[in-house]
Amino acid sequence: MLQRSDRANAISASPTLTIDSKTKALVASGVDVVNLSVGEPDFPTPERASLAAIAAITSNFTKYTAVGGIVELRRGIAEKLWKDNQLQYDPDEIIVSSGAKQSLYNIFMTILNPGDEVILPLPYWVSYPEQIKLCGGVPIPVHTDESTGFKITPERLREAFSAKTKAVLINSPSNPTGAVYTPDEIRALARVIEEYPVYVVSDEIYEQLIYDVEHFSIARYSDTLRARTFVVNGFSKTHAMTGWRVGYVAGPRELVESMSSFQSHTTANPSSISQKAALGALGTFDLNTRHEFQQRRDYVLAQIEQLRGLSCSRPDGAFYIFPNAGSLVGASLRLNDGKRDKIDSVDHLCELLLSEAHVSVVPGAGFGAPDNFRISYATSMPNLQTAMQRISSFLARLN
Repeated sequence: MLQRSDRANAISASPTLTIDSKTKALVASGVDVVNLSVGEPDFPTPERASLAAIAAITSNFTKYTAVGGIVELRRGIAEKLWKDNQLQYDPDEIIVSSGAKQSLYNIFMTILNPGDEVILPLPYWVSYPEQIKLCGGVPIPVHTDESTGFKITPERLREAFSAKTKAVLINSPSNPTGAVYTPDEIRALARVIEEYPVYVVSDEIYEQLIYDVEHFSIARYSDTLRARTFVVNGFSKTHAMTGWRVGYVAGPRELVESMSSFQSHTTANPSSISQKAALGALGTFDLNTRHEFQQRRDYVLAQIEQLRGLSCSRPDGAFYIFPNAGSLVGASLRLNDGKRDKIDSVDHLCELLLSEAHVSVVPGAGFGAPDNFRISYATSMPNLQTAMQRISSFLARLN
């Protein structure tokens, strides 16, 4: 039998999408599962976006576009970056792709040579290390935990640099932890990074979903750092447009041109219809969305504080909570059939939450944090109430 490539053998499936698939399979079989695994807002796509897409279809705007996106959309994104983030970019310093995930992959493919190192915080979004490895790079995780609010300190960052460091990745707000770096914390990291000849990849996909602090892009710190920073964003999270697949990068002009050349040989342009929808979505973010997410966060945090065996730091952004359940490993669970099962890992705990309590969460091992699991509160308050009641009843069966 012919063999797969070493690259294919080395890659792992996305744990978040794997869990979501298992959950949907259970739901399809008739099981009443509350899905807290997927980072997908339950709000509708903005009406202006949908109407713009319909107009694009009816006017036959269904052909190829410029590889890096239509100029109207790139110009609109440039206006958004200036208005919301005080970042000045020309349209030719922006490339639009089929989701922010592709945007990140384009960056790594453009800047990494075999053996180049990328510093990233741990816990990390599951695709960061896999994409870096696919591009021949080496992920260098910097450990964070509840004691640091899941944020890299300048001291730990400096320790991670080596002669092979090519880039530093910053994700604020963070997936999976919800951690947000304050402006002063970003400036402290920027002072360290500026000392080294490296790129910065700043994933700001959740930047509108911040509740207690101010968003500050590291690209604002200085002209020197802006010239080697890639600002990554998109429409999936803040505009509830996950299925439309529109992300973008603002960065150094010559590297954006290289990314466009790379994209021309992979996906080429993002969907013409989705680009028009994204153009219609610009400027439509509803502050009530942020308020609703903050209420959900506060509810789930209050419930976790009352649950045995769980501890959690307070997230300031995104729509995730990342509780620590390490103290529950070794406990015994009374199963629904009357038998008992000893919990040997938090992964095992999450499997039992799904099979016994019908609540779907994501184990932390895929994020590099095996003692934690991720709760997404991007679902309705009634769903969250049902889920927390089920988790509470589940934990009561442990001894």
